[in-house]
Amino acid sequence: MSESGLLSVVSNMLAYVSFVLKKGSPFVWGPTRLKLTKPVIGAIEGLAVAGGMELALMCDLRVVAEDMKMGIFNRRLGFPMLDGGSTRLPFIVGLSRALDLILTGRPVDANEALSIGLANRVVPKGKAVEEATKLAKMIAGFPGEALKADRKSAYYSMFNADSFCDALTYEYRKGVRLTTIKADFEGAKGSYEDYHAKY
Repeated sequence: MSESGLLSVVSNMLAYVSFVLKKGSPFVWGPTRLKLTKPVIGAIEGLAVAGGMELALMCDLRVVAEDMKMGIFNRRLGFPMLDGGSTRLPFIVGLSRALDLILTGRPVDANEALSIGLANRVVPKGKAVEEATKLAKMIAGFPGEALKADRKSAYYSMFNADSFCDALTYEYRKGVRLTTIKADFEGAKGSYEDYHAKY
């Protein structure tokens, strides 16, 4: 994309943000503001920069191709993060690493992303969707209610808990009610048998 084309995109983005804010909505872009109840896996090839990186950060797991690059490239244009990037990134990679990426706007390749926890898997170019699909099928094979409860508990402990004790209490209360659900135990038995048959 040429410099004039990039500036045109930024201009359109600013106009859209201005329009949304005038309407009084706090939801600027949309998807990254959602509280999703099921696991989300990102398959990332090529560039995932600026808003694209913020979309990647909303995923529970990120499978990246070896040629992938992430970065807060909007830093170079003076455009702030509006899609949860500055909120999620410190929780994923830690404050010091997050500030390095936020303040410098530098690119991060696949190997560094894996080493700092920004990526969960690195695969050959063109294989990210395939690997993400395999991962999704594996996760989908587990009993759903317990999996969703544990995922929700992890997010609560990271973003909402007032204390470690609060996080433990939340986990217990969410989990203990599932011990009375027969269907999930039947599912657990089946998953256990299937898992050991495969591995």
